[in-house]
Amino acid sequence: MLLETKHFGEIEYMEENILNFDSGLPGFENVKKYIFIDSPDEQSIFKWLQSVDNPQLAFAIVNPFLVKEDYDFEISDEDMRELGIESAEDVVVYSILVVPDDLTKVSMNLKAPVIINVRNKKGAQIVLDTDNYTVRHYILDELRRQEVAGNACSDEKERSNHCNK
Repeated sequence: MLLETKHFGEIEYMEENILNFDSGLPGFENVKKYIFIDSPDEQSIFKWLQSVDNPQLAFAIVNPFLVKEDYDFEISDEDMRELGIESAEDVVVYSILVVPDDLTKVSMNLKAPVIINVRNKKGAQIVLDTDNYTVRHYILDELRRQEVAGNACSDEKERSNHCNK
């Protein structure tokens, strides 16, 4: 199938690759069908969630665990039932990015991850019932924190138990 998109021009996709968001995404409840588009840069950690229903709409996404290694949450039993999740192997998690003109302010939404069951192609954006995460977690700040932590742990004289985890 062919789709003329705003950001990627004409793309070809297969119907079996369509991801179904029965409730849409918050703010886009009527847009229910999406496909993944990989970044043209093979080294990039970013992908796109391209709407099939609305070719003008695409979301930049990232696997949040690649940016924030200690990201942790549980999917509710209700969400697991709705998505037909039977095991952890069924699930991939993404965060939607906000990419402003000032690229140092790129942020990801950790408060409402996008959960996709890769087995049955069902997806949902779920709002976590926690104050541990925000809708604007700045990626550059997170990478700087990890670099500082890594540098502190790399000095053998300063190595402590928290660096060995």
